Parts: sequence; C-alpha cells; structure tokens
Amino acid sequence: MSGVGIIEGEQGNKKMRERNDRVVAIEKANHSFADIKHIDDLGKQFLLELEEFFVNYHQLSGEQYRVIGVKGPKEARKRIKDGMRAARRR
Repeated sequence: MSGVGIIEGEQGNKKMRERNDRVVAIEKANHSFADIKHIDDLGKQFLLELEEFFVNYHQLSGEQYRVIGVKGPKEARKRIKDGMRAARRR
C-alpha cells in the first residue's frame, strides 16, 4: 500500500475532542489508480466527498467530526511510522 496523504481531523464534542486522522492510501497492485501519488491527484471534488464521508460516518454514531487539514504522502508516511513505533512500545 502506498500512502498518498492524510486527512487530519478531530472527533467528539466541545468538551472532549480527540485527534482522529485518516490515512488515504492506494493499493500498489491497483493499476486503475497507479497514477495517484499525492492526495492532490485525487482531485478537489473527490477529496471533498471523502472528507464529507468521514463527517457523515461519525454523525451516524452520534459524534461530531471536523476536518482540520489535508497533508501529502510525506506526512502520511511519518504518521504511519510513528504509529508503528507506538504500537511496538505497548
């Protein structure tokens, strides 16, 4: 899998908010999307729909989700590595 970016977000209410970032990735063997290397390659409309998906998904479970920002593949790789290191320490 190749991380093309990350959608940074928060979930919860005003008193209790926590980060809940979402890695956006493309399966390496997926030839239909082989040209997607950066989250911007998905196009503005698709990215907007993806952000709305996460907002609506959380609304269904009674939670709020707010998109903070969008970052590229370098940040996605960093966050994945950080998460793997944190998991090994447990």
